[in-house]
Amino acid sequence: MTTGTGTKAEAGEATETARRAEGAAHPRFAEALARLGLGDVEVVRFPDSTRTAAEAAAAVGCDVSEIVKSLVFAADGEPVLVLMDGSSRVDTERVRRELGAAAVTRADAALVRETTGYAIGGVPPFGHRTRTRVLADHALLAHPVVWAAAGTPNTVFAMESGALVAHAGATVVDVRERAA
Repeated sequence: MTTGTGTKAEAGEATETARRAEGAAHPRFAEALARLGLGDVEVVRFPDSTRTAAEAAAAVGCDVSEIVKSLVFAADGEPVLVLMDGSSRVDTERVRRELGAAAVTRADAALVRETTGYAIGGVPPFGHRTRTRVLADHALLAHPVVWAAAGTPNTVFAMESGALVAHAGATVVDVRERAA
């Protein structure tokens, strides 16, 4: 497995090894793919964690900004999913304004699992336990293809960014934290 110091060639070799793994997708996510007619989407399982954007990028061999972070927040107590590129942070004040909420806070692990059916670090952009409002930061669309979690902390899948946003039912917004 490659680390942040590995080459893209090494990451490609690791990806080929991982592709041979069996039963990659979380069952709920596999059902969502089938329901959406996306049975040809390849889910890749890695022997090591892809829980963080940096770990996923190193495993896949892509730039960290090509990783999709699926983050759950609570807006006035209601869960909302924010899809963000792996190199950026969510500005909760921008999310609050976008939603017209009084307050937006990061969801705890229990709310994430209750809302999505997945543990933090493995939340995919769609295929959740409950229907949740989804916001996607516009920076995701800067990449032709992005990688996202497939329901577990060591599985990912690639998809055209516009298709991913559409399948997630996301509203495209600008909620990235700005550099000082």
